[in-house]
Amino acid sequence: MKLHHIAIAVGSLAEACPVFEELLGKPPDSEEVVEEQKVRVAMFQVGDSRLELLEATSEDSPLARSLSKRGQGLHHVALAVNDLAGTLRKLESSGVRLIDREPRCGAGNEQVAFLHPAGTAGVLIELVEEK
Repeated sequence: MKLHHIAIAVGSLAEACPVFEELLGKPPDSEEVVEEQKVRVAMFQVGDSRLELLEATSEDSPLARSLSKRGQGLHHVALAVNDLAGTLRKLESSGVRLIDREPRCGAGNEQVAFLHPAGTAGVLIELVEEK
């Protein structure tokens, strides 16, 4: 397992991207909309990992709800795994609370699943299956 990315919830990519462009010395490596999760993502490659800025595309998206409760800031930490379905089965059988029992499509068409923060020291964890 390794760090895949860190995601930061922002109210506006137009406002947040310039700050991170200045910090990292470059524009986002890519931007996309993930319809299933109702988010717009700006991705900055940082070494072997990436930093993702997330903006809600709909008022009823999970990210919009998170922003209204917690404001901008760290949204989740993503870890790369080789076998996502197998990892989910193993974690669930060990008593880890899952948000997603089955992989779903995330940014970059990668298969992802989320673990509930109640069982991970209050941090939302995303598992990403490496291609």
